[in-house]
Amino acid sequence: MGRCPQLCSQCDEGKLARETGWQVDSLPSGPPGKPKNTEGLASVFSNRTSRKSASRTDSDNMADGEGYRNPTEVQMSQLVLPCHTNQRGELSVGQLLKWIDATACLSAERHAGCPCVTASMDDIYFEHTISVGQVVNIKAKVNRAFNSSMEVGIQVVSEDLCSEKQWCVCKALATFVAHRELSKVKLKPTVPRTEEEKTEHSVAAERRRMRLVYADTIKDLLANCVIQDDLESRDCSHMVPAEKTRVESVELVLPPHANHQGNTFGGQIMAWMENVATIAASRLCRAHPTLKTIEMFHFRGPSQVGDRLVLKAIVNNAFKHSMEVGVCVEAYRQEAETHRRHINSAFMTFVVLGADDQPQMLPWIRPQPGDGERRYREASARKKIRLDRKYIVSCKQAEMPLSVPWDPSNQVYLSYNNVSSLKMLVAKDNWVLSSESNQVRLYTLEEDKFLSFHMEMLVHVDTAQAFLLLSDLRRRPEWDKHCRSVELVQQVDEDDAIYHVISPALGGDPKPQDFIILASRRKPCDTGEPYVIALRSVTLPTHRETPEYRRGETVCSGFCFWREGDQLTKVSYYNQATPGVLKYVTTNVTGLSSEFYTTFKACEHFLLDNRNDLAPSLQTL
Repeated sequence: MGRCPQLCSQCDEGKLARETGWQVDSLPSGPPGKPKNTEGLASVFSNRTSRKSASRTDSDNMADGEGYRNPTEVQMSQLVLPCHTNQRGELSVGQLLKWIDATACLSAERHAGCPCVTASMDDIYFEHTISVGQVVNIKAKVNRAFNSSMEVGIQVVSEDLCSEKQWCVCKALATFVAHRELSKVKLKPTVPRTEEEKTEHSVAAERRRMRLVYADTIKDLLANCVIQDDLESRDCSHMVPAEKTRVESVELVLPPHANHQGNTFGGQIMAWMENVATIAASRLCRAHPTLKTIEMFHFRGPSQVGDRLVLKAIVNNAFKHSMEVGVCVEAYRQEAETHRRHINSAFMTFVVLGADDQPQMLPWIRPQPGDGERRYREASARKKIRLDRKYIVSCKQAEMPLSVPWDPSNQVYLSYNNVSSLKMLVAKDNWVLSSESNQVRLYTLEEDKFLSFHMEMLVHVDTAQAFLLLSDLRRRPEWDKHCRSVELVQQVDEDDAIYHVISPALGGDPKPQDFIILASRRKPCDTGEPYVIALRSVTLPTHRETPEYRRGETVCSGFCFWREGDQLTKVSYYNQATPGVLKYVTTNVTGLSSEFYTTFKACEHFLLDNRNDLAPSLQTL
């Protein structure tokens, strides 16, 4: 949301306002140091924990204590033996996937109280290999339960028994569906207690949203964006035809391959898929490749003992140091071989490591006409999405501006990161009540060189109406004196919009400040969850910084709305400030709270005056 900083013109509070602005976007431009709120796809949440003051309940203390353990948590430890390894003496990824799937399934069934089947397993990034003699420690727990499906978070750590050193191998997110007597089961909700659990519980809804739109994201990217295709400029003499990498294998599902429901064990299917993908990758590089990333295993249906599984793999595209292999699995019965069912598919990224453990150059791939060219372009689109996502959630943003470029290819992940960063801030347990005036409270949180602010109040307005009124940033100047004008630059979709916000010049600064803000809004997925309006800075080629304004940035800010009763809403505003602002806050919290109080009360009057006069464009939300 665009915010305009000026709170006081010529005092420390005014400078603080200019830089952190109670407004949604008033952080100073330039590298701020490592932002706390961009920690990746698996770190975000929104819950009522933001309402905490310095005092905490006994149950909260117990939840964070040594004696607490998540009731769905399952741990597995396995010693890596020679029979578990590949040709390099490292733990086979296929074997690791079996263990991961078994651990996650036990966690899901512990929560569901009935058999569960694997529906999908999300992006897995392998950071380290595991050698013979080391121990693999796998921990899984249910992050959130939906209707009949649940998300299970998995962590894999390797341990050297001699040196006692440990390494993070990978993290994964699996979706399981509960079944009882061939019908789906209505799952009981999970009850998060620790800050970590609350974070994961909240962001699980965002991740589920991304999974559902992933296929459409790829289609939109291919239709609306230019994917670099330099096939014609490459030396054909150094290209390998994609058909030379094609692999097809058949596996008979036997009782040892089945789970306790008689269906093929999901981990076994994933292991077979990893095997044929490795063969396909080897045919391109003529070396032993290393699996680095699995995009997603997507189970479309079950298979049973007696089924034949046909596994197909081919290199879709080869980049400078990596290649993507596509794998699919079909199932059929011997008596009906012509009728094959699509069981699973995945995309895996391989590299070839040299003696120095650095990726080696790979040959180019020449796709077959038709489907081969389509797969080639889709692989390029998936790589672009991975790179955009990696940039957005990078932990090295001290080396780059707060704002990240916006374009259709990173729209989904930028929106995800925007909402999840705010939810992660909301989930923090250690907010401190700094001041309270006329039922308006100001909390502060100082952590890792970041100072965050949280304002909250009760307003006699319907929660959905308050959400809709503040969703349209163009109305911000009606109640915020620090916001001069707001222009809608682009309505990205129903939930996301980009605005250009201008705030007045402050104190001795001769230039007004402007912001390019991505506003992402979400309705609650469950009873008791808040409505969310998240805001962060982005860059647009059509709205570059101009001499007329001083460009401001914000990395994390926004509103949460909780329904407290009929026509009663708790409105909370959050903002994360950069290290350069801390010195102003430590001595001026009282003056700052006075200015924030005035602005927040103006927001309350705006909501009350317009509670029956919603903008027509928002009523279809």
